[in-house]
Amino acid sequence: MKVVCIAGVGLIGGSFALALREAGFDGKIIGVSSPATVEKALSLGVIDQALPLSEAAALADLVYLAQPISQILTTLDDLDQYVRPGTLITDAGSTKALIVKKAKETIRRGRFIGGHPMAGKESRGVEAAEASLFRNRPYVLTEADPPLSGWIAKIGARLVILDPEEHDRYVAVTSHLPQLLSTALASVIGHRDGSEEVAGPAACDLTRLALSSYDIWRDILDTNRESVQGAIEEMMAHLRQMQSELTGASMEQAFVDGAKAARKIRSLGYPPSFGKP
Repeated sequence: MKVVCIAGVGLIGGSFALALREAGFDGKIIGVSSPATVEKALSLGVIDQALPLSEAAALADLVYLAQPISQILTTLDDLDQYVRPGTLITDAGSTKALIVKKAKETIRRGRFIGGHPMAGKESRGVEAAEASLFRNRPYVLTEADPPLSGWIAKIGARLVILDPEEHDRYVAVTSHLPQLLSTALASVIGHRDGSEEVAGPAACDLTRLALSSYDIWRDILDTNRESVQGAIEEMMAHLRQMQSELTGASMEQAFVDGAKAARKIRSLGYPPSFGKP
């Protein structure tokens, strides 16, 4: 792999570029984004060159789509005509079923593998990019690919292979539901005047995701609507059970079950920022 094209040089795309460099990639990284973004990315040394997608994709051995989901879908309409036969195309979209379906319909010369790094921050933009963003985090691919899997290992991520529909069901509860819960909790606190004055670490930790931009989440919720609705219904059922027995035996069991699941999550080696029991 000598040339990488990154379409969407923001937090994820920029971090992927920096992570590749840190992992030993010594080829050229070409950025495709708005003029202001690629100018900033060039000044920060995140990319080596900025080109339009048609020119960058024609040179690339790997095309990495790190755009919002709706833009990834639009890019896939025309991308295949630009790439050389056999060019590997992957994405970093937060939902997979619709993207992979679109790629199967449009990609013929290149070969597409859906991807999703389970990493991010509430901050956006290439200025927030960091080489360590993917370290010890799950990185989902929709099928195995030795070259791409090798680079995922080199950047320190933990590879997980899932089919697109399975991915979307899982992330509805591990990623999308946490965002909605954080947003809802922050709203409840915000509607109780003065409550923020006694907000401690628990409130700060649990409302961190509420700082995220709806611009990103609009596409995510729209393209995973059914799975997210199911996750909300399951969570509401748990909350209703808790509401009915705040001090009963079932509440104690809920704490036991919750702690067991939380320990299992942490046993997979997440960064210290996730906390330890």
